[in-house]
Amino acid sequence: MNIVVLLKQTFDTEAKIALDAGGQINRQGVSLIINPYDEFAVEEALRLKEKNGGEVTVVSAGPPEAQDALRQALAMGADKAVHITDPALDGADEYTAAAVLAKALEGLQCDLVLAGWRAVDDGSAQVAVRVAEILGLPQVNVVTRLEVADGKAVATRDIEGGSEVVEVPLPAVITAQKGLNEPRYPSMKGIMQAKKKPMQKLSLGDLGLDAGQAAPKVKALSYSLPSARSAGKIVPGEVAEAACELARLLREEAKII
Repeated sequence: MNIVVLLKQTFDTEAKIALDAGGQINRQGVSLIINPYDEFAVEEALRLKEKNGGEVTVVSAGPPEAQDALRQALAMGADKAVHITDPALDGADEYTAAAVLAKALEGLQCDLVLAGWRAVDDGSAQVAVRVAEILGLPQVNVVTRLEVADGKAVATRDIEGGSEVVEVPLPAVITAQKGLNEPRYPSMKGIMQAKKKPMQKLSLGDLGLDAGQAAPKVKALSYSLPSARSAGKIVPGEVAEAACELARLLREEAKII
């Protein structure tokens, strides 16, 4: 079984985000990691490979430093990587990312495509499902359990108030939710082996695309940090008096009742 994992490098979820003088996100000194939901996808791909054989290819479209995330996936146990990087991808949106990744997948033989259901930096949850749409593949999203056998995938996915089980033929696109598995840590042996594993680097031209075809449809005009949380207020007095005063504050100051 040949499995492809779509992977994105994101800010560390513990990173403190700041804006520079121009109102753009200051990336100086910010740690970068594999998008946590994509890490679940990598782990699931490795488990399926260990059970059914085959190979795992990780694919990412991003700046040069995204190769670090790909190397981590290789250290976890993936077999090879494809890194699509091009100056024209600077400022890429979900449309661009999906178009580029779908084009890359056309040149790969795969039985299953895995990805995180969303990226923690933009939270759009669009790229993987757009790839499925472009390639005409069935898709199941927000999956917490996956079984693959006999040319089909049976996935349990989160829905509002519960879960549902969906069966789709392969090849298909599956997006991972927290709870699908517990990602492994790369071993020292894996880290050393990752340095020797193949990483193919492609530009838009290598994929038969030009800057116009990869031009984003959406552009962020500005960024702003959330307002600082105001200090709490303690309402003194006896219970009955405090309750009346609290109701007044909620109505007249907070204006929520």
